[in-house]
Amino acid sequence: MVGALFAAVIPITFIKYGIRKGHWGDRHVGAKPARLVVMAVILLSVATGIVLMLVAGAPRTMVALIVSMLVTLAILAAITFAWKISVHQAVSAGACAMLVQTYGPWMALGFLLVVVVGWSRVELRDHTRNQVIAGTILGTIVAAAVFHLAR
Repeated sequence: MVGALFAAVIPITFIKYGIRKGHWGDRHVGAKPARLVVMAVILLSVATGIVLMLVAGAPRTMVALIVSMLVTLAILAAITFAWKISVHQAVSAGACAMLVQTYGPWMALGFLLVVVVGWSRVELRDHTRNQVIAGTILGTIVAAAVFHLAR
């Protein structure tokens, strides 16, 4: 519950608040300055959640999942200073990579959904193919490596 609160509920609440206040146009937060603010708030929220999970003695696999998210997001934030890499792709691909590590190779079928997400990002003109490909590769590699080490 703590992981979900700090990694999902608080970030989406902050994004929705920003939309209502007119700070950004939609939940995708396409403008670089706003995107960086949102990423900083999410990084702080996720880091806080990790600390609370460790203090509360959360299962190691759950902590590893959230740590993987934090590291991936930090790298995405750094890249965002120069280029609009696809966060959607990195998150979906990273989630699939961790599912494969946890539940076995048949979970690789989840990457079919990653392809659909990537297609939608290009089709909606939110990203170029290269931004989608880079997000997929980064999310897969970083999440898999950090999750493996943190578990």
